[in-house]
Amino acid sequence: MTAGAASVHASAVKVGDRAVLIRGPSGSGKSRLAFGLIVAGRAGQVPPVELIGDDRVFLERRDGRLWVRPVPELAGMIEVRGLGIRRCPNVSEAMVGLLVDLAANDAARLPDAASMWIQVEGVELPRVPVGQAYDPLPLVVAALTTTDAIATATQLDDCRKDFGNHMSHTIVTK
Repeated sequence: MTAGAASVHASAVKVGDRAVLIRGPSGSGKSRLAFGLIVAGRAGQVPPVELIGDDRVFLERRDGRLWVRPVPELAGMIEVRGLGIRRCPNVSEAMVGLLVDLAANDAARLPDAASMWIQVEGVELPRVPVGQAYDPLPLVVAALTTTDAIATATQLDDCRKDFGNHMSHTIVTK
């Protein structure tokens, strides 16, 4: 571990080539969301997903990017409520590409653009704020498999091929 790494209460999974960093208070569902994403990856709903770390991870800024890796004592372990601590294949590190804040006070049905970005360790990251009453898994899957309809209104293919809903924007507006 380098001197610049900070230990934080969070979980992280690697989805495709980037990490999803999951923050939230104790009991908010970080482990559940991480495992749900692993299952979604195995089902082909999102690109392949691998555990990075659960409950506690190290964050480090390198070359203007934020990297996450597991705390060595917890590497390869994830809590599955009702089953306890389980072993799960994991990767050693990944660059963070999305941050999910569970039990976020600023979560909204139609969030403003400013709430969808956050700085962590001086790195600007896309963010999904999830309110306490919301199931985070569908929101995160949508964030990973769709694009912003307002920002890409002229784009015809608003979903990645082979993942998610392939409804044309012209159908949605009729």
